[in-house]
Amino acid sequence: MFQFAKEGYPFIIFFASITVISAILGLNWGAALALVLTLFMLYFFRDPDRVTTTGRNAFIAPADGKIILITEAKEDEVLNENKLKISTFMSPLNVHINRAPCDGIVKDVRHYPGKFYSAFKDDASILNEHITMLLDSDNHGPVVVKQIAGAVARRAVCRVKPGESLSQGERYGMIKFSSRVDIFLPLDTEIKVQLNDKVKAGETVLGVRKL
Repeated sequence: MFQFAKEGYPFIIFFASITVISAILGLNWGAALALVLTLFMLYFFRDPDRVTTTGRNAFIAPADGKIILITEAKEDEVLNENKLKISTFMSPLNVHINRAPCDGIVKDVRHYPGKFYSAFKDDASILNEHITMLLDSDNHGPVVVKQIAGAVARRAVCRVKPGESLSQGERYGMIKFSSRVDIFLPLDTEIKVQLNDKVKAGETVLGVRKL
């Protein structure tokens, strides 16, 4: 079923209203521009269904986009320990819905105000406004996912709260306009993606572990 993210309806309704009002007033150029913006909002806030078919030992992509970083790094906001870090850049043309990489219980959700540098930059993970979610998985232990605002994005949305459970592939939030998502996985994860790979949230396997 074709659907839209609920966060998008204010934008869609606003530009659709401007389109109609401009057309009624005979403001053809204004109506044309507003129509283009309405169509873009419909496209940007699309929320297609995804079928998650991976097993309990796999981590799936939490975001659509391109892999821009794969490295071992210290997660120093909630765990304070080294993890495998995979970063995905989301352009304005990607679906911006974020999905759970594995089954788990939400243990913590923290919002960090910050700047709006380009999401491609390494410092964006630290300096940009972002939301960090700690997911505790029975199979994998703690997994951290960070929704990071970019140069265009101005708001990340996390729909879940501590104590709630998430199933692998379940929607849990989105970031409005271009952005980045970082995920921190156990060090013994076997990575299944490479730099510049295109991934789909809820479908692409980022890595697997032997359980």
